[in-house]
Amino acid sequence: MGSCIICGVDVDGGGRICDPHQEDVVFDFRGNSPDQIVPSRFYRGVVDGYAEFGVFVDLAPGVTGLLHRSELDRRLDTLDWEPGDDVFVQVKGVRDNGNIDLAWSIRQADREFRGVLVQDGDAEHLPEEDGDEEDEEPDAGTDAEPVAADESDHEPADTSDGESVGVDKIAAVDEPSETEEPDEPDEIHEVDGKPEAEADDDDVSESDGDEEVDGTEDVAEAEEADADATAEDDEDDLEDARERIDIGTLADAVGNAARIDGEVVSVRQTGGPTVFEVRDETGVVDVAAFVKPGVRAYPDVEVGDTVRIDGEVESHRGDVQVEAEALVLLEGEEAEAVRRRLAEALTAEARPDGLQPLAGDETVAELADGLLDAAEAIRRAVLESRPIVVRHPATADGYVAGAAVERAVLPLIREEHAKSDAEYHYFTRRPLDDPVYGMDAATNDATRMLQDRDRHDEQLPLFLLVGTGSTTESADGIDLLSVYGVDAVVVDAEVADPETRDAVDTLVSPQIDGVDADLSTGALVASLASAVNDEVREDLRHLPAVSYWAETPDRYVELARDAGYDAERVAELREAVALEAYYQSYQDKRELVADLLFEDGGNLAAHVSEQFREKLETEVQTATENTITEAVDGVEFAVLDTDGYTHRYDFPPTPLLLDDLHRRNANGEAYATVGIGMDELYVRTTADVSVRDVAERAAELAPNADVATAGLREGKIEFLSGERDAVEDAVVAALAESF
Repeated sequence: MGSCIICGVDVDGGGRICDPHQEDVVFDFRGNSPDQIVPSRFYRGVVDGYAEFGVFVDLAPGVTGLLHRSELDRRLDTLDWEPGDDVFVQVKGVRDNGNIDLAWSIRQADREFRGVLVQDGDAEHLPEEDGDEEDEEPDAGTDAEPVAADESDHEPADTSDGESVGVDKIAAVDEPSETEEPDEPDEIHEVDGKPEAEADDDDVSESDGDEEVDGTEDVAEAEEADADATAEDDEDDLEDARERIDIGTLADAVGNAARIDGEVVSVRQTGGPTVFEVRDETGVVDVAAFVKPGVRAYPDVEVGDTVRIDGEVESHRGDVQVEAEALVLLEGEEAEAVRRRLAEALTAEARPDGLQPLAGDETVAELADGLLDAAEAIRRAVLESRPIVVRHPATADGYVAGAAVERAVLPLIREEHAKSDAEYHYFTRRPLDDPVYGMDAATNDATRMLQDRDRHDEQLPLFLLVGTGSTTESADGIDLLSVYGVDAVVVDAEVADPETRDAVDTLVSPQIDGVDADLSTGALVASLASAVNDEVREDLRHLPAVSYWAETPDRYVELARDAGYDAERVAELREAVALEAYYQSYQDKRELVADLLFEDGGNLAAHVSEQFREKLETEVQTATENTITEAVDGVEFAVLDTDGYTHRYDFPPTPLLLDDLHRRNANGEAYATVGIGMDELYVRTTADVSVRDVAERAAELAPNADVATAGLREGKIEFLSGERDAVEDAVVAALAESF
């Protein structure tokens, strides 16, 4: 029975901390399984790397936890931790699958805790007890020559037969010298089978026995010798006749030696090994190479290089991983052969066989070439291990479109990558408050992608803009991305400007192709998603109907009904998504949206939909009572002061409220609803009126108001607040002329 290091009470099981003081100490974990981790304790860890959703922290080699961004006391992008940094975290819990959930610790130094303990598996002891145990070892003398109990155990490894030698086995570790601390394996190395001090005429530094050797120089020179030896060993190892196997088959080779050829798609340095992500034509796998903790292995290997790797296939927390024994850069014909093989496989796999529009939509079929180009770009990004960033408006239609792509792409990412969390690294949805891809959104995207490139060695992403990016109002944002050569694909069923075709790599829009359509963006993108991954086609059949607020085409109503979604159920989904789209609009809400659209048995959507209706009805009643109706040149106008008679910072958003008001009250072909605020105005009409033309005419009538179109899709016009009354009159007059 042990005693608590804080209060001295007896602790059952030989522990060294009592239950009331569990959170007063920090633990150094030296176990090898997540099952040994104790929830609520504080642990010292090493930053492994960043992701969109948080920070990975190694508590021990092979035992990694996630500190989710929601647990931080600051924004993730302001966290100054770097990979390899020592940090302190609290364990919230360990899941059944071994995933460790971490929490933020305000204490980030040993002195801020009341004590430090070592947790070695299930046992606990004080750090200084490590030294006591090591001092009792029989070979701990200060001046004795290295002595082996069995000389055969200390024979140098013979690599002449081509057998692979691990990077971490190049240096043979013997007994520490007089000036060394225990457990420092890098101070004495064997060179050609002899202790370093006895080596003659070797490439490593030596001592004449009369001078005190500088330990730092000794280590540096020894590491250089290790690197040279590693390179030579790698070349020897790769001369054998071992056959290459496909990465896609590694799951069947766990525990066996394997050789893979491929391209490096990312490199990340952890607190332990260097992890190279390598792909071939069949998949992607992590390759771990170890020199010493936190030291970059194979520093000459970069993203885009072709390599050959010999190693052992292992299962790491359920993910397949290769422990590298030897890794060499391929050059010349060998490198070209690998690149050619990858390119041919990529082209063959990326292009879909064809497009089968949902509900047999003939309008969508007319856009087949563009949609297949977009699908190929998405599939190619997955195969190239490039991140995909989806931008869409924070509306029901926008969320349906984004969720459709997400549903199609995530299974492809899971198939391509061995890591279980790859879908969070390689796919991101970022909703937009406005349907315009402006400089604010583009600057945010450029900042993130450059940070990921520089900090995590990630490739630049593919940007997929759905329901946005196709008008001239998005030109500045698109131009910023193009400066960095980023690929952009735009898919939009609404108004698009021909000038945007040259600004993006792929643009799909009925407007651009001269197709007369009654499509929503959600309907168009759902067919795109089915081309990206036909296996999820059944999951997508109800989405087009969900994306329409009114006048849903019969073909999509019937398709949803065939999928088990009647009109009431479709309305519940639409309203629930619209409500959740408004709150925390900058968040993708991936799991919540998936539950609503794909997994919900009815209760969640019905519950959220009820909230939607209550909130909307309250606002509609207030707005109706305060709407001013007037007739100008035969056109009836309903004008609402949105600053004075709406809750601008609560649901529903102004565009959605005006949409509903207009649908309820429009009573003829000459009807317009205008919502005017402090410096912005929204237009809804029963006629086919160009908002851009209205803004240009209003600018002529109110020349001092700086009137400009801010968003075609939502009928938004901006102006100077000091000219509000003049702009209201000018817009009404311009609309009357347009009917």
